[in-house]
Amino acid sequence: PAGTVTGAPKIRAMEIIHELEPNRRDIYSGAVGFFDFTGNVNTCITIRTMIMKNGSVHFQSGAGIVHDSDPTKEFDETVNKAKAIMAAIDFAEKGLVA
Repeated sequence: PAGTVTGAPKIRAMEIIHELEPNRRDIYSGAVGFFDFTGNVNTCITIRTMIMKNGSVHFQSGAGIVHDSDPTKEFDETVNKAKAIMAAIDFAEKGLVA
């Protein structure tokens, strides 16, 4: 994951994530990008991202934990982010996406 997502040194953050999380993050909090024909690079961090596998949609959400975080507020933030993705799926299923 990107340092801006974990707020920590990458190698140690990845070790802790591997120890604590039962599932791989796959593309979540990684990066997607491309090189154009003039040699420019354009990338973005993959948050608020869905993946479709075998007819099912998979996504993750999270919150940034810091020293003075309120666990309840962080949990609520994570749930709200997931609800936004679920709403997007609902809109797409109903054909309401412009």
